[in-house]
Amino acid sequence: MPPAAEPISPPRTRFSRLLRHVVNVRPGEAAAVGAAFALFFFVLGSYFAVRPVRETIATLLGRERVAGLWLYTAAFSILVIPVYGWLVARVRRGTLLPWIYGSVALVLAGIAAVLRRDEGNLAAGAFFYVWISVLNLLLVSVFWSFLLEVFSRAQSRRLFGFIAAGGTAGALAGPLVARLAVGHIGNAGVLGLGALGFVGAMLCQRWLLRLWSRAGTARPTGEPDGFQEAGRGLGGNPLAGIWEVLRSRYLLGILLFVVFLSLANTILYFEQLRIVEAAFRDPARRTEVFAGIDLVVQALTVLSQVFLTGRIAARLGVRTLLALVPASMVAGFLCLAAFGAFGVIAAAIIVRRWGEYAFVRPGREMLFAGLGTEVKYKAKSFLDVPVYRAADWAGAQTKLAIESAGATPSTVALLGAAVATAWAVNGWLLGRRCDEDGAGGSAVTDAARPLQ
Repeated sequence: MPPAAEPISPPRTRFSRLLRHVVNVRPGEAAAVGAAFALFFFVLGSYFAVRPVRETIATLLGRERVAGLWLYTAAFSILVIPVYGWLVARVRRGTLLPWIYGSVALVLAGIAAVLRRDEGNLAAGAFFYVWISVLNLLLVSVFWSFLLEVFSRAQSRRLFGFIAAGGTAGALAGPLVARLAVGHIGNAGVLGLGALGFVGAMLCQRWLLRLWSRAGTARPTGEPDGFQEAGRGLGGNPLAGIWEVLRSRYLLGILLFVVFLSLANTILYFEQLRIVEAAFRDPARRTEVFAGIDLVVQALTVLSQVFLTGRIAARLGVRTLLALVPASMVAGFLCLAAFGAFGVIAAAIIVRRWGEYAFVRPGREMLFAGLGTEVKYKAKSFLDVPVYRAADWAGAQTKLAIESAGATPSTVALLGAAVATAWAVNGWLLGRRCDEDGAGGSAVTDAARPLQ
């Protein structure tokens, strides 16, 4: 689609002048960028506050039971897509999106109440582990699907790195709060704080929708109004996203990228559980360790997203964002094969997660810029949730089978290096196509004009 025309420049506020010092924001964009930043702050801040609790529950359940739970995670990830597709097709997004976050807050509060009465309730812990593992990918996918409606392709390259930093700032604050609070309020109390955070996300989503509404009413007669599109369901088949992926080589390339990413992460994740379980006996201490790793990751990520991501995308292209991290993980897995100590796995986890949040995730979202609204919601959620979680489960079962056959941790790490190599090649090729051809593949015209 042709680039959107720039709006008439309104008077600049102090906020917009401050924002221009860290991101290339243009007139009329500052309020929407600030709202999106705040929304992502609460979404990821709330999730990362409860994530250390999830990891502690995983160590209590044990690696074999966790690997079994990943089957349920994959199954529910597949089942949630037609339900989500049905809701997107029939419920106005101005209503649906805020209440997704409100529903998450209610469920978290309920789980917190159960664990407050019995913190050793493994059934509640297993439910929480599966539920949050399904939901976290969907929440992030929903956020970026909406942002891809609000901002144009050109805006995404300039602004998505900074907006992603809002999530990273939240992901930095979340584990910090968890680490400081868990000793006083317990794991159940941390879940309660997460519920409050998702209430904040619901309020920020409504704020962003109001800004989009005002932008729509300010457009000249005859221009498409994106908010009016958000005022009704998309219609169509709830499973349409699956067919969009299967008929597009471009989207199939993204599917392969997600599979390689998930397999590499799965191998690293289970090695993390094995090494941390052996190194730290106290569950509260494990929660502190996981929260500490999160703090380091998010501190590095927020600096990178503010000062590096947008500049790398503009100067070196999406291909660099997508290939840099898997190439680094090849080296990480080789080091893990040679030195399997806690310090090595901690460094590998930090590099992988820092790079994924700072570079890979914004790069993946840029791949969808310029695609149609149905692709952004239905096909994207299919790739982000069931494909990712099915690859998680397959990777977990493969790792357990290899270990049962007598493979050593070093052999598993070498397998991870091979997967990361394939991931790097796929990311480079996919990013190059995006850089050269724009959206590529099955690109269709946006139903809604981006916010200016």
